[in-house]
Amino acid sequence: MLLAPCGLRFLAASCRRRLLPCQRQRQAPVPKVLFLLAHKWTVKRITCTVPQETLYHSVPLNMEAVEMTSLKRAHSEDDVDNVDEIKRQKFSEESSNTRNNSEKSVPEQPSKLLLEDKKDDIIMNEEGEEEDDELEGSDEEGDSESFADMMKHGLTELDVGITKFVSSHKGFSGILKERYSDFVVHEIGKNGCISHLDDFSVPVDVEDTSEEIFTVLSNEDKQHLEELQLFKNKETSVAIEVIEDTKEKRTIIHQAVKSLFPGLETKTEDRDGKKYIVAYHAAGKKALANPRKHSWPKSRGSYCHFLLYKENKDTMDAINVLSKFLRVKPNIFSYMGTKDKRAITVQEIAVLRITAQRLAHLNKCLMNFKLGNFSYKNHPLKLGELQGNHFTVVLRNISGTEDQVQQAMHSLREIGFINYYGMQRFGTTAVPTYQVGRAILQNNWNEVMDLILKPRPGAEKGYLVKCREEWAKTKDPAAALKKLPVKRCVEGQLLRGLSKYGLKNVVSAFGIIPRNNRLMYIHSYQSYIWNNMVSKRIEEYGLKPISGDLVLKGATAVHIEEADVDDYTLHDIVMPLPGFDVIYPKHKIGDAYKEMLAADNLDINNMRHKIRDYSLSGAYRKIIIRPQNVSWEVVAYDDPRIPLFNTDLDKLEGKPPPILATEGKFKALKMEFSLPPSTYATMAIREVLKMDTSIKNQTQLNTTWLR
Repeated sequence: MLLAPCGLRFLAASCRRRLLPCQRQRQAPVPKVLFLLAHKWTVKRITCTVPQETLYHSVPLNMEAVEMTSLKRAHSEDDVDNVDEIKRQKFSEESSNTRNNSEKSVPEQPSKLLLEDKKDDIIMNEEGEEEDDELEGSDEEGDSESFADMMKHGLTELDVGITKFVSSHKGFSGILKERYSDFVVHEIGKNGCISHLDDFSVPVDVEDTSEEIFTVLSNEDKQHLEELQLFKNKETSVAIEVIEDTKEKRTIIHQAVKSLFPGLETKTEDRDGKKYIVAYHAAGKKALANPRKHSWPKSRGSYCHFLLYKENKDTMDAINVLSKFLRVKPNIFSYMGTKDKRAITVQEIAVLRITAQRLAHLNKCLMNFKLGNFSYKNHPLKLGELQGNHFTVVLRNISGTEDQVQQAMHSLREIGFINYYGMQRFGTTAVPTYQVGRAILQNNWNEVMDLILKPRPGAEKGYLVKCREEWAKTKDPAAALKKLPVKRCVEGQLLRGLSKYGLKNVVSAFGIIPRNNRLMYIHSYQSYIWNNMVSKRIEEYGLKPISGDLVLKGATAVHIEEADVDDYTLHDIVMPLPGFDVIYPKHKIGDAYKEMLAADNLDINNMRHKIRDYSLSGAYRKIIIRPQNVSWEVVAYDDPRIPLFNTDLDKLEGKPPPILATEGKFKALKMEFSLPPSTYATMAIREVLKMDTSIKNQTQLNTTWLR
C-alpha cells in the first residue's frame, strides 16, 4: 500500500554521485543532531547519504540564548514516506554502506536525510481515483546543484516571525522522528478521553449480512461490477451465473453486489434454463454518491464510527484509500481533524451507511491501517470538535545531561511554550504561502497567478520545473498543463481554470482550486502577522501582562486595565489574528499591527474582501500554551532500529514491551504531553531543545562537509 514516489531512484543516484567524493574526504564535521524533516509544501523528495561517523560528530552550538536571531524549525508534523523495499535494495547495491531501513540510523552505516513532498498526496482526480506520480529520470540527470544549494532557498523561522523562547534552560540536541514510530498521536475526543485502539470486535447486529458476501463473487465478477458501478464501460448490466442454484445462494449474491458496490441494484433472471443475478444501475450516476437507504435498518444509527490507526500516512490520503477499497466517494467520511503523516496516529472517523462488518474486513486487506472500536451513531463528525491531541514523542541520541533534561521538561510543564504557528503553515519553497495570501487580500490576482506558477529556485519535481518554464515562456495555460502528468496539484488546477476562463478572469480560474486550499493561503498570511506580532510583544514587554493587553471573558476579548494587571498571567493573554471582527491591544503592539498591514497595502479597519470567502473576520489565540499530562523519562539504547515503546497495535497483538539497555550507547528522551487543537507539537519540542531546527538551516549545517 505504501509505495515510494516514482523517480526516487534518480534522486538517490543524483545525491550519491555528489556525495561519494565527499565521503572520502570527510573533512568538516557536522552537528550531532540530524533532524528527519518533511515539509508539507516541498515538492521533491531528496535522499542524501551521510557517513555515520560524521553524523555523530558534534559541532559546538550556542544553545544558551533565550532569543535566537535566526531561529529555524524542525518540521515534524508531516514527514517522509517509507522508501519501499525494492528502492532500498537498489540503493544498497550501489552503496554497500547504506542502511537497510530508510527511517533508521544504524551504527557503522550511513544515515539518510529525507525531504519529501506532501502537496500532491491528498487530492483525488475527477473520477475519485488516485493518480500515479511520474518522474522522468532525465529531469534529474543534468542537475549539478548540491543538496544544500537546493534547500538554501527555503524558509527559516526568522522569516515567519518565530524568534523567542519563554524558558531560560540550556538547550541540547536530539533526533526527532528518526523513525516515524517515534512520533505517536492519539486524538482527544469530544468527551475528553484519549482515543486508543483496543478492540477489533464488530457490534452484533441481527441484520448484518453473512461473511460469505466477501468470497461469493469471483475476481472477474468484481472487476466487471466495479467497471459497471463507475461507468467505465458501455454495458448497462452485468449478469452473474448462479452455479449452485439455491435461494440461499442467490440471496448471498444479491447481498454481496448491493453491499460491495453501492449504487447497483440486482434482479434474478432465467436464461436458457440457468439462473442469473443481473446487476444494473438504479438511479444513474448520482447513486454512487448516495449510499443505499432502504437496505439500512432503521434501528441502527446512520453513521458507523470507528478508530483509524494509521502509520506514515496523512488523514486525507488514508480516507482516499478506504473509499477506494469500499468503492464509495470520500465525502461520506467525516473526521474532527487531520493528523500528521510521518507518525503513528489514532483518530475517530465516521462514515455514512457502511457497516462495521465491511470496515473490519479491510483489516485483512490493508497495510499500515487498522480499524476498530466500532459503534453506530446518528451523527457524523465535524472539524474542530476534538478537544486536542495527546503526543508520545521520542527524541533519540540526545546530548543533554540529566540536569539539562530535567530543567527543560520542568519548564515545559510549568511554563509552557510560545504558541507560534509552525513552519508547515507557510510552505518551504522560495514562494511562501503567506505571500500568495497577501496578494489575494490585496486583490492583486495577476500576482496570485504569478506567485503560484512562476519558476522558482530550490527543490522541485522535474515536471513542475518544466511546467513553470513553459508558463514563463509562453503564458499558455494549455501548453503548461501538458507538462504536468499529475493534474491534481494546485498548479494543475489553476492552469485548468485559466484554460477554461482565460487569463483575464483569474478570479474564476483560481476558484477551481478546492476552497480549503484557497483559504489556506490567507490563513497563512494571518499566521505570519500573528507570529511577528507575538515576537514583538515579548520583545517589547517581556513575559508579564501589562495594561492594554487582551484577555478573553467567555468568547469576548477585553483589554486589561491598569488596576487589574496583577489578576492575570501571560497564560491568560491572547493576541488577535487580523480581521474585521477583532480588537487590538491598546499599546505599541496595536500600532504595530496597523503598520505591518499598511506596509502590505492593507487597511486594518477594512478587512472585508470583495469576494466573501476571502473576508477575514479574525480570531484570538493564546500567546502561551502550557501542555497537560506532561511526563518524561530518559532511556538508554544500543540499537537505533528498535522501537522504545509499544503502540496500540503492538499491545493488541500481544507484543512484549521492548527490552531497553541499562547503559546503552545512546540516550533518548521519551516525552508525553497533551495539546489543545490548532497548536503545534514541534513548537513544544523547539522550546525543549532550544534548537535551530528549520529545514534550511539543518540542510546547510549537515552538508557543510560536502563543500
